[in-house]
Amino acid sequence: MDAVPGLSRRHALGGLAAGLTLPVLAACSSDDGGGDSGSSADSTPTQSSDAASPAESGSASTPAEPEGLVAAADVPVGSGVILDSVVVTQPTKGDFKAFSATCTHEGCKVSSIDTEIHCRCHGSSYSITDGSVQGGPAPSPLPEEAVAVSGGQITLS
Repeated sequence: MDAVPGLSRRHALGGLAAGLTLPVLAACSSDDGGGDSGSSADSTPTQSSDAASPAESGSASTPAEPEGLVAAADVPVGSGVILDSVVVTQPTKGDFKAFSATCTHEGCKVSSIDTEIHCRCHGSSYSITDGSVQGGPAPSPLPEEAVAVSGGQITLS
């Protein structure tokens, strides 16, 4: 140890610690897919996965829309169902309506439906027949969407 001038014990031990730590860190990073070949291999599947995911999502949701928003049998007579962006109602047997699911008061999504459509944010309620305001602070009716029934499925038309 005394043969190397200017090298203190502190520097020697620091170098030894760094020399032992670097291989451990390298081993940890290779477990995570690190390294040049692991990195490019990881980015390639990620790009493929990312490219496939929107296509799969798009193809999965695109056919779902033409197939229908909801099955007519799943919409109770005298009530309805709340979907992502629309409320589908069946005021009387075989008469289907659809309205925006966004409350006209403050833009909250409507929260429940029985014989009326309700918004829990401020207590507005709407008719299942025409979307008109039945109570609460809503300034205007829910916008109506045109629907069609085909093959037992309700679609926006």
